[in-house]
Amino acid sequence: MADAAPNPFPITKPELIPAERYHDEVFFKAEKEHLWPHVWQMACRLEEIPNVGDYAVYEIFDRSVILLNTKGGVKAFLNACRHRGVKLARGKGNCAGRGFRCPFHGWRWDEEGKNTFVFGREIFNEEILKSDQIDLAPVRIDVWAGCAFINFDDNAPALRECLGPAADRMDARKAETLRMEWWFGTILPTNWKLAMEAFHEGYHVMQTHPQLFAVSPYATTQFGRDFDNKPVHENLTGRQMVTQILAFLHNLNEGMGGSMIHKSELEVIEKLRDMEVPEDPFEAMTAFYKQACTAVEADARARGIETFDIAKIFLGPDHHYVEFMFPNYFLLPVMGAMASYRIRPLTPETCLFEIWNLAPRSPGETFEVPKGPTMLPYDSQAFPEIPRQDYSNLPLQQLGLHNLDFMRIASSQGKGGEGLISNYQRLIDGYIAGLDSEKLVKASQIVNGGFDAPILDIGF
Repeated sequence: MADAAPNPFPITKPELIPAERYHDEVFFKAEKEHLWPHVWQMACRLEEIPNVGDYAVYEIFDRSVILLNTKGGVKAFLNACRHRGVKLARGKGNCAGRGFRCPFHGWRWDEEGKNTFVFGREIFNEEILKSDQIDLAPVRIDVWAGCAFINFDDNAPALRECLGPAADRMDARKAETLRMEWWFGTILPTNWKLAMEAFHEGYHVMQTHPQLFAVSPYATTQFGRDFDNKPVHENLTGRQMVTQILAFLHNLNEGMGGSMIHKSELEVIEKLRDMEVPEDPFEAMTAFYKQACTAVEADARARGIETFDIAKIFLGPDHHYVEFMFPNYFLLPVMGAMASYRIRPLTPETCLFEIWNLAPRSPGETFEVPKGPTMLPYDSQAFPEIPRQDYSNLPLQQLGLHNLDFMRIASSQGKGGEGLISNYQRLIDGYIAGLDSEKLVKASQIVNGGFDAPILDIGF
């Protein structure tokens, strides 16, 4: 790693997060210079560039990268002419048979990134026209879960090593087989970290998503009491528990715009409404979810969809409704479908927030792939209800943090805590401090994972 950078607001107590980390210019600059050049970033979904010659542009701060589908696989290049730096590509397109041409002096590159033409070559010193000097400059790239990831640091540990066990959990879910159904984006008047932290804990569900909390077996069993501070579930029958679960799944489907629980999955599960279940509500919950998972899996297999043992994973100890991959990528699985989030910093108090609906698809199924995000105002009513509710809080929180010294984090050693916020923030401090890559990769493996984590020892 590079030399340590000044950190004006380090975390000295894991339960206290200095508020200035969300708006201070110096801290933002330290992140920009010492975090983002050294981490793996989800740069595009492979569906965006399915054919040879297809390309997409990924940007973070002033860095621009071309993701290019070549005959040798997906490659990444800095988006700049090797002559005098003109940006070569914008958005998406296909360069098959023509490559890229600089609009300034006409230099050209083929669809593999190789320079094919220098106008007036004889006026240059041949030493500076060697291929490694004028071919498009490569950027380190790896592919996982249906996405291309890039890293500007050639010495950083491998992507898979940084992801750790979180990658194994998503591989078991066949995440690489999912396909985009829709893609939204917005500019939030919120620091990028703050935008992520609403999805690092479920503690906010009671107030922010009351319609979800009221019927959520997870939330109500997690915290044990309802809005009137009365114990929940103590008088529920098994049949009533099934009704509540179905209400929760319908609410999740509608509130997330068909992601997490896909409409095709919900149609299958709804047919089980009248199945026989035990009288005990918790036994009924397990029995119903097991049958629901089995039915969804059977339906997927019947439609030719590559699937997995959904019941084993959904009912297992490692199932999380939200999986975080440091520094800024999320997958939100329930059964077969998922939602996905990516949050990129723009300024100390603004960020780009993108949401995908990722659905299981059969090989022969035809569907329209989004060409790019549908960009909306952050307060647009076109967003699904649940993201809309989250977005309503975040700008207010950004403003309020200017009046605080610290945020105070719940450190629960069981589920229900806000420890993931502290864990990943301390990992950011490790990058700013220039710690060696071995410590950072071990910490990343600890940090990556499900929401509602306790505060953990990340090794520094």
